[in-house]
Amino acid sequence: MLPKEHRMRSALDFSATVRSGARSGRRNVVLYARSRGAEQAGEPTRFGFIVSKAIGNAVTRNLVKRRLREVAGQSLAAQSFAVPQAGFDVVVRALPPAAAAGWDELSAETRAALETACRKASSGAAASGKGAGERGR
Repeated sequence: MLPKEHRMRSALDFSATVRSGARSGRRNVVLYARSRGAEQAGEPTRFGFIVSKAIGNAVTRNLVKRRLREVAGQSLAAQSFAVPQAGFDVVVRALPPAAAAGWDELSAETRAALETACRKASSGAAASGKGAGERGR
């Protein structure tokens, strides 16, 4: 279980992260990462999870959600440079193939997508003063 300070609960936070966050997709998951800005840069990184009914019944959805929470907790505990410990909001959206994915496949894809999304969000926030996820094209 993720500690309370690492959980995203507000619908506004979810929608802001999905709309303006850097996106990274894999076969089983899509991740959105957003830098929260200078005023909240010292606050811990928070995770939110979206597991819809397209995944399966309640038992399957809860299994996928527990696995994704565990991957997020392990990523925070590992304190890797690719996953910032503070100042980010991350939303993990499970895709229907995640129901049939094993632990190894789901955790590897989630970690890879997490590293990519956080790297994009941090470089997007630093580049030309734009917020994370905003494209200058």
